[in-house]
Amino acid sequence: MAANVEPFWKRKTLVQLDREEWESLCDGCGLCCLQKLEDEDDGSVYYTRIACKLLDLKTCQCSDYPNRRQHVPDCIQLTPAQADQFQWLPPTCGYRLVSEGKDLPRWHHLVCGDHDAVHHARISQSGRMLSESSVAEEDWEDHLIFRAG
Repeated sequence: MAANVEPFWKRKTLVQLDREEWESLCDGCGLCCLQKLEDEDDGSVYYTRIACKLLDLKTCQCSDYPNRRQHVPDCIQLTPAQADQFQWLPPTCGYRLVSEGKDLPRWHHLVCGDHDAVHHARISQSGRMLSESSVAEEDWEDHLIFRAG
């Protein structure tokens, strides 16, 4: 009987998710932890391959997630109430997909059961990022990888 129950991300809205469900939507790609640049003319947001100083460049996990805001005060805390602003997140992001009423991709760990699938599918920038401490901020523009949206 339980096998016929839709997964929680298909049957619940973001505001109905408990903390564990909310956190599990993160696919571990680390893209939201990459530095972004905004075009002053049209407001477009561009991702760089420059990672937050707390992001592990291989695993794409925050090295101090519980205390990240103490080290990075402007670290963005995603909440269901911000769902209408998720357009800046990559189109593959579980939070963005669920907020848009879309299903999770087959490489998402909630679908396939493998937390490394995001890396094998090359969705993450694992092994292709640079630490923000190794690149001067004025050179970030040299490391653009894609436009959000």
